[in-house]
Amino acid sequence: MATCTVAGIARLWYSIDVLVSRALRLLFGAMAFVAIGVAALLLIRTEREIAGRAAALRAFDQHARDAADALEEARVGQHGYVAAGQGEAFWTAKVSASREALGAALAVLAASATPSSRTTIEEATASAGEFGSIDQRVREYLSAHQPLMAADIIFTEGSDTAATAARQVETARLAEHQVFDRDVAELRKRQAAILGSAAAVAALVVLLLIPVRRARAAAEDESAASAPPSHLVAPPPAREARPAAPSASALRTAAALATDFGRVSDLDELSRLIGRAAGVLDASGLMVWMGSGGGGDLRPVLAHGYSSQMLARIPAVPRSADNAAAAAYRSGTLQIVLARPGAASGAVVAPILAADGCIGALSAEIRGGAETSELVQTFATIFASHLAGILASAPAADMAETRRAAHRSA
Repeated sequence: MATCTVAGIARLWYSIDVLVSRALRLLFGAMAFVAIGVAALLLIRTEREIAGRAAALRAFDQHARDAADALEEARVGQHGYVAAGQGEAFWTAKVSASREALGAALAVLAASATPSSRTTIEEATASAGEFGSIDQRVREYLSAHQPLMAADIIFTEGSDTAATAARQVETARLAEHQVFDRDVAELRKRQAAILGSAAAVAALVVLLLIPVRRARAAAEDESAASAPPSHLVAPPPAREARPAAPSASALRTAAALATDFGRVSDLDELSRLIGRAAGVLDASGLMVWMGSGGGGDLRPVLAHGYSSQMLARIPAVPRSADNAAAAAYRSGTLQIVLARPGAASGAVVAPILAADGCIGALSAEIRGGAETSELVQTFATIFASHLAGILASAPAADMAETRRAAHRSA
């Protein structure tokens, strides 16, 4: 009765855990959609802002051209005052119309100018007013029948003032373009930051949504002090659960390590690579086993994380032995030893497969129950395949030296 009650409570807690996990994954998915939606909204808003500023700049350019054209027409019209055979009344009316168009264009420019160009537009407006005063003086000389005095003012003061006003309008136009370019660059930076933030949130949510399965402990109660290395324990039945996968930095390290395995040239370098492989797997100990020439016993030839005294006590493992190392050597398949209550680690044992068959095994004691991680198992298999290419071509004398070096360096 008590057993049934405990089992019922365990099932209830498992159901609650599954429901909570699903709720969290739905929450994370909603977070991703919200982040993408907000990013899209902000990008649309900034694009509209850029389009609005571009339209305002085009309008400013048009009014600046209108002002420049009006100035030119007024200046040419003044020249017509004193040209032989020209009607004075016609040109005075034309200059008056040009001055009115100039004033209207400058008023629009002043209303739409940014602080960087407003002062210049005010100066252009003042120059336009001065041009109007000059035109009034010219007309007074013409009314007094003094065309020479009128011509002198037209070709000196009038032309200079018109040219000054035109330069001021052009300076204001260029200043507006500079402001537009600076503002658009800032908006583009803001868009890049929005896209980067949305991508980071989406990537984080994708990582959080990766199913993470939990490893179940084996039903054994032995003390860690008296237990042999995990790879010398018989592998229990395979489990469905998987713990969390290694980080992205571990993936990059594993890729670099795989490259270095292909370039190894001596025993010391191979020993260092074995140590780095242990770090990628988060293994407290890693051991390379080689079979005898006739395919019989397994013997350790290279190790990391074990003392020389422990290595000296490890006997040869018969091919028919009931443990993970022998099973991997015998079957050519990956073996898993789950962590037991009271034990610090489980183990993964990968066969070292060469062209002629299985020549040994790579065993790793894995911390934290990660022996059931698919990536940890994949890493162990990859490292074992690289060792196969190295060890299969090594002569017997080198293998003997490897065994002695393993006992010296452990």
